[in-house]
Amino acid sequence: MSPNSVAVVDYGMGNLRSVAQAVIHAAQDTGVEVKITANPQDVRDASRVVLPGQGAMPDCMRELRNSGLMDAVLDAATKKPMFGVCIGMQMLLDHSEEGNTPGLGLIHGNVVKFSLLGQIQADGSRFKVPQMGWNQVNFKSHEGVFHPVWGNIANGSYFYFVHSFFAKPHNSADVAGETDYGGSFACAIARDNLFATQFHPEKSAKQGLALYRNFLHWQP
Repeated sequence: MSPNSVAVVDYGMGNLRSVAQAVIHAAQDTGVEVKITANPQDVRDASRVVLPGQGAMPDCMRELRNSGLMDAVLDAATKKPMFGVCIGMQMLLDHSEEGNTPGLGLIHGNVVKFSLLGQIQADGSRFKVPQMGWNQVNFKSHEGVFHPVWGNIANGSYFYFVHSFFAKPHNSADVAGETDYGGSFACAIARDNLFATQFHPEKSAKQGLALYRNFLHWQP
């Protein structure tokens, strides 16, 4: 792969095609090569990595292990910009309640299920699980500064969610964005060279493409 390249990790799970197409679209005219790959060496050679995930956490962790890609992903997570998407975000944490599944332990915290039984939304309807649809994302500032991957996206922009479980990082400094769904929860987490979102940028119109574009230029 070229020196300026992004590996979209194909371990048999995830919204791969739409994620890759969105990253390719964001990379237009930047000289960045985007490659969907199941080859650990491609992940090691790429300058950036996108880790998608869709479905259930136990399946994603099992397939990542069985694919032979886990070591390459863990190695990449120590040294190059990595973007986790949906369950690709949840996998970065220590543990998920979904199937009592250990995660990668890259950001300390747990993944828990929404507990919204009997809660009523502002319009009088009951909260549904999974959360499915557009919701507002409020960027979290640290020392008065938003994470650089938000770039020029307006704080409070709407992104597209489909999920029943959400991340609870142990350290509030690892929370990059929050959303309210029956209570505030972390919808974006970040530490060092890692950035990840519970929502789907590839389903989030121009602000989702802008987020991928910002990631391509991010120098952590």
